[in-house]
Amino acid sequence: MSPKQLIALLALSLPALGLAQIPGDITLDTAFGGASFPGPVAIRHAGDGSDRKFVVQLNGQIRIVDASDNVLATPFLNVDSLTFTNGERGLLGLAFHPNYASNGLIYINHSADNIAGVPDGDTVIAEYQVSAGDPNVIDPASRRQILVVAQDFSNHNGGDLHFGPDGYLYIGMGDGGSGNDPCNRGQTLDPATTPPAGPGCRTGENPWLLGKMIRIDVDNTTPAGANNLCAANPDGSAEYAIPADNPFVGQANRCGEVWSYGLRNPFRFSFDRDTGDMWIADVGQNNWEEVDFEPAGTPGGRNYGWKICEGTYVRGSQSTTCTLPGHTPPVLEYNHNAGECSITGGYRYRGPVTSMQGYYVYADFCSSRVWFASETGPGTFTSELFGQAFSNPIGFGEDEAGNLYVGVSSTGQILVFNGDTPPGDPIFQDRFEDGAP
Repeated sequence: MSPKQLIALLALSLPALGLAQIPGDITLDTAFGGASFPGPVAIRHAGDGSDRKFVVQLNGQIRIVDASDNVLATPFLNVDSLTFTNGERGLLGLAFHPNYASNGLIYINHSADNIAGVPDGDTVIAEYQVSAGDPNVIDPASRRQILVVAQDFSNHNGGDLHFGPDGYLYIGMGDGGSGNDPCNRGQTLDPATTPPAGPGCRTGENPWLLGKMIRIDVDNTTPAGANNLCAANPDGSAEYAIPADNPFVGQANRCGEVWSYGLRNPFRFSFDRDTGDMWIADVGQNNWEEVDFEPAGTPGGRNYGWKICEGTYVRGSQSTTCTLPGHTPPVLEYNHNAGECSITGGYRYRGPVTSMQGYYVYADFCSSRVWFASETGPGTFTSELFGQAFSNPIGFGEDEAGNLYVGVSSTGQILVFNGDTPPGDPIFQDRFEDGAP
């Protein structure tokens, strides 16, 4: 199958009245010469002016695409021997330190395998430093294990991590897996709570970080002694610190690492590079997929509703509105009625294509449909179907210029959104061929 056959866009009719029409010049093209990457869950940049793209592969490797779009033969980092890659596990996230250009530090989120003292499959956040002799290779000896979170089951690992505009590291943790959150991780904040009896639910304080968004300070450490860190060492020490304005810092009945809670599986999230707003694509259970929106400057502590709510509805319902007191409902949602099953977020576009400015772009893994969401009022967004990427979009990412990419797991290829359709290009159908511009 040729690269030009690997992408198909649905021919769409005009959107419903009242919705902003997606500009007709936007296309989705094969990037990097059609190169394939096993399980491309994320595309990142270093912010160092090199214009390199870094593709995160589920198999434990990070590959570099240089400024000329050539894929380098040697991986930037290879942790396959330390990474459990069965099912939803693997190398799931990468974040470059805000000062990477000067300190060369990166952070990864991966599922443990053959790591001393860490059960296989648990979430590990580790720091590495770039090699002193080669800017395209990480020094494997520089590894520093920052944090470990115990996993109840093999699925719902979350996995994404990003530095926020405040310079702190945010880590999205799923609810620990199985189905319908049997250990009640999403809504439980007190680490002294005993999890439900039964196979799979891990004991102790550490697993109560599941179902949460974590926020930590990787530039400082925590000394031994009393604190409310749920992932600290037995003596209270930790290879990270807690920001002083975390919502539950210092509270005896809370985990200081927690920024927000009520999440099922925030597999992919992102920050708006212009505003600092956070977008969380939270994978649903059987009925609803959702996007949660947290404006920059929010003080944390938000409850996004799971497992009481799924989308804006009571879990398991297609029609009963969820009225959980104090929870923050999603700004976008869709159901599973048209073959959808798992949301893949997603960035608000801030790149060079003028006509795409301000759209939040996201997709569904199962149907491969791609949507553009536009802001119709303060904090209010409306989605319109853009088309269909072939197939199984598994992760998005930006380069330094703000170009938006999406990785598809079926072929391993990376696609890029562009603003002009090449004349006569056969891999695209006119999305408004029914008479609209």
